[in-house]
Amino acid sequence: MTTSGTIKRTPIILAFSGGLDTSFCVPWLKETCDRDIITATVDTGGIDADQAAQLKKRALALGATEHVLLDRKDAFFSSVIRYLIAGNVRRGQFYPLCVGAERGLQAQTLAELAIERGADTVAHGCTAAGNDQVRFEVALRTLNPALNILAPVRDNNWVRAEQLAYLQEHDLPLPAQGSAYSINRGLWGITIGGQETLTSSQSLPEDAWVLSADAFTGPAAASEHSLEFAAGIPVALDGESMQPVKLIESLEALAGRYGIGRGIHLGDTVLGTKGRVAFEAPAAVTLITAHRELEKLVLSAQQTRVKENVAAIYGDLIHEGKQLDLACRDIEALLDSSQQRVTGEVRFTLRPGSLFVSGTSSPYSLLDASKGVYGEAAGEWSATDALGYARIMSLSGELQSRAGQDGT
Repeated sequence: MTTSGTIKRTPIILAFSGGLDTSFCVPWLKETCDRDIITATVDTGGIDADQAAQLKKRALALGATEHVLLDRKDAFFSSVIRYLIAGNVRRGQFYPLCVGAERGLQAQTLAELAIERGADTVAHGCTAAGNDQVRFEVALRTLNPALNILAPVRDNNWVRAEQLAYLQEHDLPLPAQGSAYSINRGLWGITIGGQETLTSSQSLPEDAWVLSADAFTGPAAASEHSLEFAAGIPVALDGESMQPVKLIESLEALAGRYGIGRGIHLGDTVLGTKGRVAFEAPAAVTLITAHRELEKLVLSAQQTRVKENVAAIYGDLIHEGKQLDLACRDIEALLDSSQQRVTGEVRFTLRPGSLFVSGTSSPYSLLDASKGVYGEAAGEWSATDALGYARIMSLSGELQSRAGQDGT
């Protein structure tokens, strides 16, 4: 590795989570490259003040010249989550992309920090086995093709035992050990990985769940709630107006204790293999479910059909780290247009393991706009119109039957 001239003097920006991989990267990069290391944690949810302080303390103790915490929760909502809601995006019609959707924004933030600090190199602690290595590098190379990207753990095939030994030999602080589960947390939910998710046959034990550990052992009483949307954006919970980030955090605490949004997703990784991960996404599942029911009231069948097709593509692009692809801007423009009338209230009941939407209302209700009553009375049409329409609709079937009578 070249370590002379301007390359040697510029710092390396390291994406830092505080786990073993990124903890190892700090001293290893500093020693190997002989350069200052600036650790950066991009907060897209799930980091409180105590955790933030611990991350800074750990980074500096490991040898970082500087540690930076960048709050991007609002940006995460405005650039990604709002479109995941608008598209009702659930990968495999199940998993709401609760972790991974933020990687493009995190990479963008790291690239911006590199420019600010005069750095030409960004590093991450991803391994060769996961999705995040691809997501980070696709985004970083899209933003700045000239940026040097280092992935020491992946590129040197370091295993956990070797990383721990290195930290111990250098008398450096070790990350917390002993948990059988790997937990990633963000604004849109939590993922949990463990021995049970390495195969397709087992669930997690009850005490491994984070947000819903007591949902069924000490069930909460049923409760009634409401969500309000304005042009597809959630704006109020139980009648209280809130900014989207606060609303999501409040809804996570509320629905999480009922076990809403708990699941184990089996799907296709970015690398093309099958992967399995447990997740808890109470706010995401509640918002998507409520939003979809409101859309049923205000969107036409054609709008829904078109939107569902492009939303599935959008979910794939986000999953693959291609958030910066111009195709995403095109889809977002369509989603924005589709949400113009998605305004109204959704009422729902929470019970342990159950989210029941009891009703929706909107000033743009297509149900209220009709003079007819489904199954009861005609409105903008007459009985004669209905008879003629049924005859026309049956014509294709009649012709198919008639054409087959002489032959088969």
